Amino acid sequence: MELTSSLANWSYLPEMQRKIAKRWFVSGMVQGVGFRAFAQHKAASLGVGGWARNLEDGRVEVYAVGTPDRLDDLFAALHVGPRMARVRGVEEKDASLENLSGFGVR
Repeated sequence: MELTSSLANWSYLPEMQRKIAKRWFVSGMVQGVGFRAFAQHKAASLGVGGWARNLEDGRVEVYAVGTPDRLDDLFAALHVGPRMARVRGVEEKDASLENLSGFGVR
């Protein structure tokens, strides 16, 4: 089988090994409390790639690539956040896969 790209025809992999991408928008008191660093640390511990950045409207946007079970773990952690954060909500959206290594803060 010839692959035309690194993401081509990966449907043969067991579901727990397939990488997917999600984008989350975290609202509440999430800027200025170490939320992006928290997301970076949690993602690294889970082996999830992506990034986190502050938005002008006061939310934090998190883009993550990983297996469904690892993204579920990150999603749960984002609902809690670091000690000083007060998460009011986390909006989830499917996202297209980007070729990333590691997790960064923007």
